[in-house]
Amino acid sequence: MTNEINSLRLIKSTELLPIGSVVMVEGIQQAIMVYGRKQQRANSEDVFDYVACPYPQGHISDDTNVFFYHNQIVDVVFKGLETEGEVVLRERLKEAFDQEEN
Repeated sequence: MTNEINSLRLIKSTELLPIGSVVMVEGIQQAIMVYGRKQQRANSEDVFDYVACPYPQGHISDDTNVFFYHNQIVDVVFKGLETEGEVVLRERLKEAFDQEEN
């Protein structure tokens, strides 16, 4: 029980994470920081849930951008700032992309 109480792990939900969140994703050994959501890679039609950069280095070049989907997140290391505006934007993103899928 002590391990559970002292755990620093964050709960991984199904909602999009806020900008600034730091995560570990499948196949990448380094933590990455989310700086965009519902992003499209140049020369691709796929829309990814996130674009991120290496943490703690930050955006180095377009070659270090990491595009990934929410289900690829293994661990949430840090959850970004969640203001009222963030929550509203996240809800609108969800609505817009849910409509596109239908």
